[in-house]
Amino acid sequence: MAEKTLTEKTPTGTTVAEVTAELAGLEDPKARAVNEKHGDDHGVNLSKLRALAKRLKTQQELATGLWETDDTAARLLALLICRPKAFERDELDVMVREARTPKVHDWLVNYVVKKNPHAEELRLAWSADPDPVVASAGWALTTERVAKKPEGLDLSALLDVIEAQMKDAPDRLQWAMNHCLAQIGIDHAEHRTRAIDIGERLQVLKDYPTSPGCTSPFAPAWITEMVRRRQTQ
Repeated sequence: MAEKTLTEKTPTGTTVAEVTAELAGLEDPKARAVNEKHGDDHGVNLSKLRALAKRLKTQQELATGLWETDDTAARLLALLICRPKAFERDELDVMVREARTPKVHDWLVNYVVKKNPHAEELRLAWSADPDPVVASAGWALTTERVAKKPEGLDLSALLDVIEAQMKDAPDRLQWAMNHCLAQIGIDHAEHRTRAIDIGERLQVLKDYPTSPGCTSPFAPAWITEMVRRRQTQ
C-alpha cells in the first residue's frame, strides 16, 4: 500500500487490508506496554486511532470487516467508524461476547450499544446473563438509564441487588455495579443515604489507587464529591 498520512482523504473504496496495514504502521511498543497493563493487547496511540477514524469517516461495511479481524486496534477503529443504529440486536449480542479486551468492551457499550434502538432490550437481557463480563455491559446500560432516563426503573430494587451481590462479584461486574451504586447516590437524593451506607459497609474499591486530583471510585467518596461539585456550581 502506498504510504498515506493521517491528513489525506481516504476514498470510500479503502480495504480492510489497507487499513490494518496502516494500523500496523502506527504500532508503538511504549503504547503497547501501557495498554497491556490494562488488559488491552494493542500498541496504537488512541489519539492517532481517532485521527484515522476521522479521516475514514463512517463506513459500516469497512467497520464490519475490521471487527471480523479479531484484532484489538482494528476493532476499536471499527467502533469509531460504524453506524451504531445499523446493528441488529443479535449482532450486538454476539459482539459483546466477542469483545475480549476491556477497551473494546467499553467502547462497544458506550459508543455503539447506547445509541442503538435495541439498547433497552439488551440491558435487560445482559443484566441477567451468567457471564459476568456480559452482565457488566447490562449494568453499564442501567447506569446510563439511572443518569438520563430513570423513569420506570426500580432504584430500590437495584440497590437490593447491589447490596447482595457486589461484594463478591468478579472485577469487571463489580466495577459496573459500583458505578451504578454511585450514580444512584449522585442523581437521586432520596436514595443517597442508603447508597452511601451500602458503600461504607461493603468497602468495595475503598483502597483503589487514585491519582492526585482525581475522584476515588469508592462510592461514598465519589457520591459526596460529585454532589459537592454540583452544589457549588
